[in-house]
Amino acid sequence: MAPTLRRVVAITSLRLRVLAGAADLDRPVRWVAVSELEDPTPFLEGGELVLTTGMRLTPPDAGPYVTRLVERGAAGLGFGVGLGHDDVPEEFVAAAARAGLPLVEVPRQTPFIAIGKAVSDLLAAERYEELSSAFAAQERLTRAALRPGGVAAVIDSLAREIHGWAVLLGPDGEPRHLAGDGADAGTGLVQAEVARLRSPRAPSSLALSGPARHVVVRPLGERERLRGFFAAGADRPFTPVAHTIVNTAGSLLALSLVRGRDQLAAARQVRAAVLELLLAGRHEAAERAVAALGDAPPSGPVVVLACDPADAEALYDALPGFTAPFGDLVAALVPASEAERAAAIAGTHGRAGVSAPVPTGELATGLDQARLALGSADPVTRFADLAGQGLLSLLDPGLLSGFAASLLAPLRDYGSRADLVESLRAYLACNGHWDAAAQRLGVHRHTLRYRMRRVGELLGRDLDDPAVRAELWVALSARSHTGRHSETGSASL
Repeated sequence: MAPTLRRVVAITSLRLRVLAGAADLDRPVRWVAVSELEDPTPFLEGGELVLTTGMRLTPPDAGPYVTRLVERGAAGLGFGVGLGHDDVPEEFVAAAARAGLPLVEVPRQTPFIAIGKAVSDLLAAERYEELSSAFAAQERLTRAALRPGGVAAVIDSLAREIHGWAVLLGPDGEPRHLAGDGADAGTGLVQAEVARLRSPRAPSSLALSGPARHVVVRPLGERERLRGFFAAGADRPFTPVAHTIVNTAGSLLALSLVRGRDQLAAARQVRAAVLELLLAGRHEAAERAVAALGDAPPSGPVVVLACDPADAEALYDALPGFTAPFGDLVAALVPASEAERAAAIAGTHGRAGVSAPVPTGELATGLDQARLALGSADPVTRFADLAGQGLLSLLDPGLLSGFAASLLAPLRDYGSRADLVESLRAYLACNGHWDAAAQRLGVHRHTLRYRMRRVGELLGRDLDDPAVRAELWVALSARSHTGRHSETGSASL
């Protein structure tokens, strides 16, 4: 930021005396311009301290001269005395007072070049101070990035450095971390602009400005592998130093996210190996391997969850207990006391099967139970609930239907008027009791005996064998079970 005119006139060696506009001395001085022209404004940009001896100026020129300087945005007027004028003409003092333009008297012994050097030194000092401030802020941001939870720490530090607010958003545009006053309101504004940064020809960043709101929005990562967005806002325009700080924060956030993803991927590979050790019963080796992660599998009875999430990243962060990749699934070992909470969380992220509580020495059994339960159409299915649905609920409906159709095909293809399938069903339902089965069918028991001999011949199986009876009963039951499954699936669609 440029030094103010107040700082310039405070330099005692210049011996400047304020004659008008003392209330406006806090204007920034961006340069010193020396001119003896009646109208120097074509050569000004605004913010200059204009110095003149008034050699070509007369008292009637005072009003128009001062007006032109004000309209051009001059910071002030320095009137040198002792050459063209012994004193600053009263007309110039009055005109400057009316226009609110600071006017200072420059004594004969103060060279204009001395004022120019003094302002130049102040500008250099201000620039050095700005650079030092930027370097210090960058150092603080870097230290924040190296701390645990570095991404959130960078957002917190950025909000403090710019005296405003900052927000981190995920690739989906949802806020992940907010810091600073105004972050809540600013997040809504940023989310509305995120879609623009996703488009193929999107700019590298967006700047939004309003009367009391100034916001910068930037994507994190390459557009093909977008890792999120961040935004910073304040109630005043960003200075060059603030822009430097925001850019530094963006670079640190991008690096932290990449490093974090790589570390997470490596940690999950370790967890997958630990899960394999646990399933193999090698608990001591598993504990040594997972110790490097600062974690440990739960002890005591655990519940195993087999999860098929829509967003595995979000599920890993949300689930309690020990989580690890398991093929295309996410497996979670959860203390029995946390089972219900974990199941509810898993259900909000996709589908999950939940085992019964098992000792840590029987994790393989728990995982098998959880995977069987995952086969249900419900978002969350507990293995214990499958028992009430019968053994057939554990079998794949397609495989079950194919097995039944293949096994019973010879009976359906038999050309007799006798319904061998229903006769077999009655016979098995009555546990092989001829009289009860015949009475159910409304036929003589000798007729039923004949039909069962024909069934045995067509199937090539011994109906007195309990295993054969079990297979036939499963095949007969499959028709009604798969029919109910299909109806349930259609209704759910």
